[in-house]
Amino acid sequence: MRYAPPGLCVNDFALLRDEDGTYAVLHLQGPWTTEFDHLRMETSYGRATSTDLVRWHPQGTAFGNGLPGSFDQQAVWTMHPFRHGGAGMAMFYTGVVGLTPEGWPLQSVGLAYSDRTDGTGWRRHGVGPVVEADPRWYRTGEHMGWRDPFVVRDDESDGWVMVVCASDASLPVEVSGCVAWATSDDLEHWTVHPPLVSPGDVDELECPVLERLDDGSWLLLGSIGASRGFEAWTAPGLRGPWTRRGPLGPTGSYAPRVIVAPDGSRVVLHTTPRRVGLTDSGDRCRGMLAQPKLLVTPSGAAPRLEWWPGLDAWLGEESDQAALHAVGDIGVSGRVEVTLRTDIPGGGRPALVVGCDGKELTVTGLDGVPLGEAALAEPAAALRILTIGEYVEVYADGVFVLSTLSYSGHPAPWTAVTDGRERLVPVRPVRLPDPHRDDASAVWPGSPDLPVHDTSVA
Repeated sequence: MRYAPPGLCVNDFALLRDEDGTYAVLHLQGPWTTEFDHLRMETSYGRATSTDLVRWHPQGTAFGNGLPGSFDQQAVWTMHPFRHGGAGMAMFYTGVVGLTPEGWPLQSVGLAYSDRTDGTGWRRHGVGPVVEADPRWYRTGEHMGWRDPFVVRDDESDGWVMVVCASDASLPVEVSGCVAWATSDDLEHWTVHPPLVSPGDVDELECPVLERLDDGSWLLLGSIGASRGFEAWTAPGLRGPWTRRGPLGPTGSYAPRVIVAPDGSRVVLHTTPRRVGLTDSGDRCRGMLAQPKLLVTPSGAAPRLEWWPGLDAWLGEESDQAALHAVGDIGVSGRVEVTLRTDIPGGGRPALVVGCDGKELTVTGLDGVPLGEAALAEPAAALRILTIGEYVEVYADGVFVLSTLSYSGHPAPWTAVTDGRERLVPVRPVRLPDPHRDDASAVWPGSPDLPVHDTSVA
């Protein structure tokens, strides 16, 4: 259900699908730590493969930083590989050459090619970048941004359009996050244009993604640095006008990518954080790749993320038994509080509780410590709750609205309290794809006196 390479964490990533239906993920990778070093933490891309977007198999490192003297000599950041030239691929990626006098990473975008389609076999197009920030519109020194490229075919020509995370030079630094764009006829020579989207209230607008919808319009997803979530924009064409649609993923969901799932539906995968030391007191750090969400794009309305039915094959039969990894559905009629874990096995104080009064959604830990909250646009009639180890997701009337982390407590039969009356909530246990992993990136196995390999489903 979640993936990180053995002993490491996952940051930004890209998704590929080969002709035989095999998926590959290329991802930034680094150690579990709250201290981030711009020049050492992300110097390579890991690679993993899957046939279903749920169970991932690590395949080692696929790409690394360049030789001394190259534009990417210190680090390689977010990438976008795509089919090009018939039997091969092109990949645009972020390179870091060094730091400014004040310690800010100097970023630009380079190009690599491969004769393969599985995310391996990359060769660089020279030692310099192919597109850099233009100082007429974008910061190029301290507090600059020129990273996270994403490239699509131009909808007004035979060429290409690239979007990039940048810093709008016309705005104060703290609200200068924008999506830059550039055009090219051949992928190797680019013309930079003024910002495509510059909200004026965003510190960093990272990992932009473009997706052409079935009606020919466009969807833009962008990750918001301050909120650690991502938002959506829509437009009739690549050049706009772009309409801001608001948050699509809740806080904690970041760096989304869109891909067609095995069942033909369009889904979004994203990263989710963890905590250093795998405790509630640890600082948040880069984390794992979360399971897919169904992308729903109603005409003329805001897009949304819903439960993807492809996950149902990983769920067991309904049960009233305690399960560390489980999915449960609860109706909401008045205030409801659902206890998922307790402080001691078999009872005691609630250690993980999801509460909802229709419009306000909360998650609390031991002694009612707040772990997460969300305000719903419309009163919810039903909740779906997912727990995988420490990771908790909540869906309101099918829509993904909240995620959080909880490393405390012991699995207990789920109980819901409404108007002072308690009832059991049947749950469907989740079968973990890799229940026997025991490295630093394995799914949290629960409190120490639980079985280490609690798979929940036989």
